[in-house]
Order: sequence, then structure tokens, then C-alpha cells
Amino acid sequence: MNQYLTVTVIQSELYWENTTMNLNNFAETLSAIQSNTDLIILPEMFTTGFSMNPEVLAETMAGQTINWLKQQTQKYQAAIVGSLIVKEKNQYYNRLIFMLPDGHYHFYDKKYLFSLAGEDKIYQRGNEKLIVNYKGWKICPLICYDLRFPEWSRNYENYDLLIYVANWPEKRSEHWKKLLAARAIENQSYTIGVNRIGKDGNNLMYSGDTTIVNMLGNVLYTKAYKKDVFTMTLDKTFQIDKRKQLPFLGDIFV
Repeated sequence: MNQYLTVTVIQSELYWENTTMNLNNFAETLSAIQSNTDLIILPEMFTTGFSMNPEVLAETMAGQTINWLKQQTQKYQAAIVGSLIVKEKNQYYNRLIFMLPDGHYHFYDKKYLFSLAGEDKIYQRGNEKLIVNYKGWKICPLICYDLRFPEWSRNYENYDLLIYVANWPEKRSEHWKKLLAARAIENQSYTIGVNRIGKDGNNLMYSGDTTIVNMLGNVLYTKAYKKDVFTMTLDKTFQIDKRKQLPFLGDIFV
């Protein structure tokens, strides 16, 4: 068993619908990471912001951002996770990529599309939950609005870490913080939410509130409004011991 996993969360503004500027920004930010890390987490649609304009912005799985992710993961020998707009078979997806340092990747298509912004009319819904086995940890990565649907994150797989990448607006930041804690408690899992900051092209404001929570609902890190790069090492032994003391997960199969 690999007891520890070092994660780095990156909270940043996004350049509206400008992939090249966003990739340059994140490349510069990655170069400033001071310590070794296993996993780097970026926001939802980190190359464009939360755009409903996929006809112009969508990439293929052999496009600029996939190649950039391969280069960065190899350079830093760390996995990177974040979502982008992908076109496949004439359909558009809000697709999370979990890129490994060896250039292989896993992907997850957002299941719960944000109808309030018309995302469900533009993007194709995903129906397969992803569990990534990485460095001895089982990781479940999800996207933004998925956070509101606890049945989708239910920990049937005995995963160790739950991740949400997001563009979650400031006006519902209290929901974000409370739901992250709830998902951590009910799934008895470390839970990380990485959100953007700044204002997007629709004049929506984002406060960030990127957060790391342990299985007890205790906030280990949170940051609002400011750009930040934060690295923390998670301890699986703590979580295993607490699950033995409080064996709630076994009862979800009843």
C-alpha cells in the first residue's frame, strides 16, 4: 500500500475562450511549484472558461491541450487532471482528462450537465463513472455540477480520494463549501474541489474557494479570491483507521 499521496491544487483566473493564453498561464504556474508532487489538479474547462461555444473551441483527443498535458506530466513526473471541451463523432463533451506521466490517460465525460446555463442542450452527457488507480490510491474525479448529486459519487468502489474540478460561481459559494464537506463525510473520503477565480465572459464572478476536506468533514485547506498553488500530502492510513472505527461504508450495500 502506498500510504501517502502528494497533491497540488491550482486556483487561477481563466482567459475567456483563449486556449493558448490559458495553457501559457498554467505552464508558467506549474514551473513555480516548489516541491515534488504526485497529482496536479486544474479547474473545469481550464483552457476556455465555462463556455457554451464548442463549435469554435472544441479540440480533438489529439489536439493542442492533450499534447500539452502529455508534455507537462512528463516534465514534472506528476499526473494532471482537469476538463476541457472535446469534439468526438460530431458531438461535444465537457471531458475530464486524467493524464499520467507516461502519456497514457483516462477520461470522464460530465454526467450532470448544468441546465441553468443550457449545458445539457449543447454537450453530450456521460454515463460512465471513472475510478483511477494511481500510485496505490483509488481516485474518483468528477466535474462541478456533479457535486449536487450524491448518488453519483456514492462510494461503492471504496475509493480513497474524490475530486471535483469546477467553474462554480461566487453567488453559490456557500453551497459549494457545504456540499464538498457533505460528500467527504458521506463517502468517508478525502475530497478536493478546485475552482477558478475572476470574472468570465458572461460577467459571472468566481470566488474560487478551492478546498481540501478529510473524511470527517474537517477543512484542511481553503482559499478564496486569490490565485494560489498549494501542495499537501494526504495520509491514507489515517483514513483507513477512521473507516475501521466508523464502518459506515459497508451499510450502503444493504
